[in-house]
Amino acid sequence: MLAVAFFLGILTSGGKDETPAVSTELENENVSSNVSGVAGTVQAEVKSEISEPAVSKPAPDPLILEKGESKLAGDRKNIESKVRATVRLIEVQGEELFPSLRKEGSPWFQDGFCIFVWTADGTQVVCPSNRTSEGKAMKGLVDADGKPIGELFIETALSEKGEGWVEYNWQEINNSEPFRKCTFVKKASFGGKTYIVGADLYLENYIVCRNLDACKYTGEPGKLQIAELLNPQSLDKNIDLNCSIAHSIVEPGKNAAPHLVKNPEIHYILEGQGLLYIDGIPVEIRPDQLIYIPAGSVQDTYNTGNTTLKFLIINQPARSANSTEILELKK
Repeated sequence: MLAVAFFLGILTSGGKDETPAVSTELENENVSSNVSGVAGTVQAEVKSEISEPAVSKPAPDPLILEKGESKLAGDRKNIESKVRATVRLIEVQGEELFPSLRKEGSPWFQDGFCIFVWTADGTQVVCPSNRTSEGKAMKGLVDADGKPIGELFIETALSEKGEGWVEYNWQEINNSEPFRKCTFVKKASFGGKTYIVGADLYLENYIVCRNLDACKYTGEPGKLQIAELLNPQSLDKNIDLNCSIAHSIVEPGKNAAPHLVKNPEIHYILEGQGLLYIDGIPVEIRPDQLIYIPAGSVQDTYNTGNTTLKFLIINQPARSANSTEILELKK
């Protein structure tokens, strides 16, 4: 109980070298996550502190970051605050604190949130969400793309700054789709030993990030070949957006099938050159060009170059099955 009281006191007051807790609107922010991973799932309710941004790469000034009003901004601060508070406790109590970190319902392991601890060589010594992983070497941990995140956790925590965020693409054993994840790590020292303390933030709960190579093109050569990068209608969560962005290609010597789009549309040309007919009016297209197309227009895009024509299609409202009509002459 003393450790819990001390921990909560740290969260509300900050250390001697840190600015006291930020304004009251952040005091009740919840860190919401529900996906297990390196350190288990993450959720916490802590007061945030103003301090230098904890990142391992160039970042905005900390005072600029304090202007953030999103839930992501609040949750990032809360995770940093809780990890830093745990580090200060470890530097007072050492491994005597570890049983408290594992106790379900404690400030370190509750409602899906947990703190993990590694030794400096990458051995996991505390992982409340997966006790079977304790004692195992984690230095060789890699993400879904082969990124050496175990080494990066160690490198970031043992850097001159002593803390930072590591972003990666994580994939669960029983999940075919990888997802974006960030882990905040910080160095702790006690009795001549060095530890790495961390907690996770699941970016899928806040942002949408997709790679084109993970998207499938619809249509056939000579017709509309489109890969949806973002469409709120196809997401499994609600986002405050009502537009869609797609990537389209037309091979050399080919044209997209004439079609009518019922929504306003914007094309942004990435590569190649061609000719876009809008209701019979020709518009030459080239890289770094934007074209606004009024709703209800008949479009026909020709690739007049020797390379693949690539462009983005932005629809407002979002593209749907009923918003585009392929126009073909009856034989």
